[in-house]
Amino acid sequence: MSLAFTLEKRVAISAVVRACSLTSQVFQKLVKNETLTKNDKSPVTVADFSAQAVVNAILEKSFPHDPIVGEEDSADLRSPSAEDLRKHLTSLANDALHLPVREDEGSLLEDASWGIGPSSPTRSTDELLSIIDRGNYAGGSTGRMWALDPIDGTKGFLRGGQYAVCLALIENSVVQVGVMGCPNLPVSGANPDGEKGCIFVAVRGQGAEQRPLSNLSLSIPLIHAPTVPSMSSIALLESLEAAHSSHSFSDRLSKHLGITSAPLRMDSQAKYACLARGEGGLYFRMPVKGSGYKEKIWDHASGTLLVEEAGAIVSDSRGQPLNFGLGRTLGENYGVVASFKGIHSQVIEAVKKANAEEAD
Repeated sequence: MSLAFTLEKRVAISAVVRACSLTSQVFQKLVKNETLTKNDKSPVTVADFSAQAVVNAILEKSFPHDPIVGEEDSADLRSPSAEDLRKHLTSLANDALHLPVREDEGSLLEDASWGIGPSSPTRSTDELLSIIDRGNYAGGSTGRMWALDPIDGTKGFLRGGQYAVCLALIENSVVQVGVMGCPNLPVSGANPDGEKGCIFVAVRGQGAEQRPLSNLSLSIPLIHAPTVPSMSSIALLESLEAAHSSHSFSDRLSKHLGITSAPLRMDSQAKYACLARGEGGLYFRMPVKGSGYKEKIWDHASGTLLVEEAGAIVSDSRGQPLNFGLGRTLGENYGVVASFKGIHSQVIEAVKKANAEEAD
C-alpha cells in the first residue's frame, strides 16, 4: 500500500527541480532590460514568469482538475512592448520542460506523461501565457488546490542571494505537500562556502527531508531534538528587507527573549528551510506598522509544513494557526512566528509584551 500523496510529491519535486534549473540558467545570463516592475516596485524577471509556466504546465498535465493559486499573471507579458520577454519565456519554459526525464532516482523518478522530456510537445507563446494564468484561482476553504511562488525573494535572486521556488498542495485548507527549491542555499549550514543548491520536501504525517539538487537520490531527514534550547543559542531568522518585516519590532522581541546573537537575515522562504534543519531557532515576521499588509498563502504554505514536519511550531503573532482556506491571503492572521517547539509559547508571550510597548 503506497503512502498518501506519493504521486503529488513526485510531480511537485519534478516541477520545482525543473523550475530551479530554469531560474539558475536565467541568473547566469541575467540582463537588466529583461526586468519588469511589479506594482509594489519590486523587480521581477523573465525567470518568474517562465518558472510559473513550467510548474503550471506540469500540474495541468498531471492533475488537470486541480486549481492553482499562483503569484503571477500574464497581463504584463501581453503588452506590445513585452515581445522580447515573450520570446525569452517561450524558449526558457520549453527548454526546462524538454530536459531529459529522470529515471534513476528511485521514488523520485519522473514520467513523460506529465508533459516533460525531449519528446513532449513544444508549447506556443499563447499556450504558455494561458498556462501562467491557470494560477489565477481565488482560493477557498474546500477541495484541492496548489499554491505557487515561482520565485520567492526576487530581490535576493537579482543580487545572487537567497530565493526559493515554492510549491504546496492544500486540501480543505490544510497544507498536505510542500516542496521548496533553494538553488543558492548551502547544502550544509555549517559550511556556508561549500556546495549550494537544495530541495526541501515535506508530506503531512510523513516527515521532512532535504536533498542536494546535485544528487536527488541523497535524502537527509530533518527532525529537531526534543530538548528545549537556551535563548543564548537562538538567532532570529528574519527578512533582509526592512519593508517586508519590522526590524525594530524584532529588536524589541529579541530583548524580551534575551536573544543576544545577531539576526540571520535573508530573502525568501529559505528562512523556513534553515529553521527546519535546526538553524537559528526562531523565524519571526511582523508587518511594518500601518502597512495593512496581509500575508499571501504562497509565501508560507510550503515553508510552514516543512518546519512543522521537522518538529517546529508555526502560528501568527497572536498564537493562532495560519489559515490557508481564506483565499489568496492569510486573512486576519497577523505576522508569523515559527520556532523550535520548546520555546514557542515563550516567544508568543514576548510578542505580547513588545506589542504593549509599541502601543504606549
